[in-house]
Amino acid sequence: MSDIDAVSASGYEAWIDSQFVKPQSFHLPPVTAYLNTLPAASQRGQTAFQWSIWKNFATGEDALRQRVAFALSEIFVVSLNSSIAFSYPRGPAQYLDQLGTHAFGNYRNLIDAVTYSPMMGLYLSHLRNQKENPATGAVPDENYGREVMQLFTIGLYELNQDGTQKLDIRGKLIETYGNSDVSSMGRIFTGLSWAGPDTANNRFSGGGNPVDPDKEIKPMQAYNQYHSISQKQFLGVTIPATTVADANGDIRIALDRLFNHPNVGPFIGKQLIQRLVSSNPSPDYVSRVAGVFNNNGSGVRGDMKAVIKAILLDPEARAAPVGTGTRGKVREPAVRLVHWMRSFNARSTDGRFLYGTSSDPATQLGQSPMYAPSVFNFFRPGYIPPNSRVGAAGLLAPEMQITNETSMAGYLNYMRGVVNAGIGTRGTNNALDIQADYSAELALANNPDLLVDRVNLLLVGGNLSSATRTLIRNGIASVNIGTANPNADLRNRVNLAIFMTMATPEYLFQQ
Repeated sequence: MSDIDAVSASGYEAWIDSQFVKPQSFHLPPVTAYLNTLPAASQRGQTAFQWSIWKNFATGEDALRQRVAFALSEIFVVSLNSSIAFSYPRGPAQYLDQLGTHAFGNYRNLIDAVTYSPMMGLYLSHLRNQKENPATGAVPDENYGREVMQLFTIGLYELNQDGTQKLDIRGKLIETYGNSDVSSMGRIFTGLSWAGPDTANNRFSGGGNPVDPDKEIKPMQAYNQYHSISQKQFLGVTIPATTVADANGDIRIALDRLFNHPNVGPFIGKQLIQRLVSSNPSPDYVSRVAGVFNNNGSGVRGDMKAVIKAILLDPEARAAPVGTGTRGKVREPAVRLVHWMRSFNARSTDGRFLYGTSSDPATQLGQSPMYAPSVFNFFRPGYIPPNSRVGAAGLLAPEMQITNETSMAGYLNYMRGVVNAGIGTRGTNNALDIQADYSAELALANNPDLLVDRVNLLLVGGNLSSATRTLIRNGIASVNIGTANPNADLRNRVNLAIFMTMATPEYLFQQ
């Protein structure tokens, strides 16, 4: 409620500006502190990072930074559903911190940080990537070289500034890159491996003496003896063959070319709109955001603050909900849970938010931050539900890729328990660690109209339809306040008001 009051008092832009200067809530320090309490042999896994994710998402004063960092984690995917989860207990926390840091920086620096991240290097296999070997026929791994184009910067097809696809003179889509570009990019991203005090061969392979204890949280470094010196031609750029390998120099040229490609503004701008505002932004909306990406008004390209402000303050984002049409998006399951935590000031008895993953679609949410099933995220930005009215209308619904009968039943059953009893690890007195503070709602529970209006404001921005509001109001009123245990009856009314609201189409579809 305090955030709603702050926005009401200052206006949207002033609130966004205030968020830009909030200190960042980091994940790495609490993760490191927890690991230091464990014997060295037990310092594995992601337990403390899972706790930190929920804590910072739910309580961080830098709510906007945390939200944008989560959105970026769904574009620059490094998933803990991989080999990195067990053996690198600090790396993923540092990676998400890095996304948060650059969320309000410049996109060029963001893609540089992602490229040199050892967690990304492990996930997309360009850590320890070696130059070609004509004698054996070995060629460089092309995984990162392809994905940095396809997923992180320019996409598959050439775009107009408004995000629509360009066509050639035959009416065909124009591919942004081909196999030769991928091969050259594969050669460019050779020669990177773990940080350390030297660039010896055994350190490149994972050894070294001494091993840098912080290698999982430091940027990868160049080992030029493993970097390709062959000619690289990509996207109209040629790096000539040479006798002196320069991995960092070649990577800089490649990232500069990608960053300055005209596709980046509409490609990334549209995806950020989809993650934050609407699944089907109009071409004009995308064009306005891409225009700001290209030039923030002061001649700077890639200014993320300007881009975020353009997304959130656009007339299409700020227009009143209409209930129909193309605006809005399905609210992600993990965002729903964090929304509940923030709306009702959920706090951890332990202080660390002792809650792990929520990935089971049948019994939980079907989504855990940083646990995407693949590099393509939990859902694709162009996903269209098959055999649906959305599809028939030619609309996108990315989040519907993880929304189905099973996941919705799982969500509702799970949230009924969460709203009633909290969430997390059980502590003393068998209570769950994370508990909401319903004191303000309990104070209104004798009056169903006031209670439903407060929950409506907190969860739906006051946008419940009249019919839905009446249903919830009558449901609340049906709970009699008896004399045997009136406090329990009042609590039941609050639980019912919140649970029913979080089950409504007005809540699940964010406008």
